[in-house]
Amino acid sequence: MKEPHNHAHAGYGMILVAASLTAIALVALAIGSNVLFGDNIQRENTAHFKECKANDFKTEDCERYWDRINNDVSGIYVDLEK
Repeated sequence: MKEPHNHAHAGYGMILVAASLTAIALVALAIGSNVLFGDNIQRENTAHFKECKANDFKTEDCERYWDRINNDVSGIYVDLEK
């Protein structure tokens, strides 16, 4: 009788899953000590937006960074030509 060769083989999919889980674990370890990592990013962006809004988005940094939301569709349209 022929010996069954039912040895499991790790396919490319399993290798990709393992690599992605490893990447997630490394990111979690890198920012794990700072539980407010995402909150700090949001607070910085909100502060920058409020500063730019107070200056009517006229500074170069504000105009370049926030120009993608400065349109009629966003509802935050500020006429920069004034």
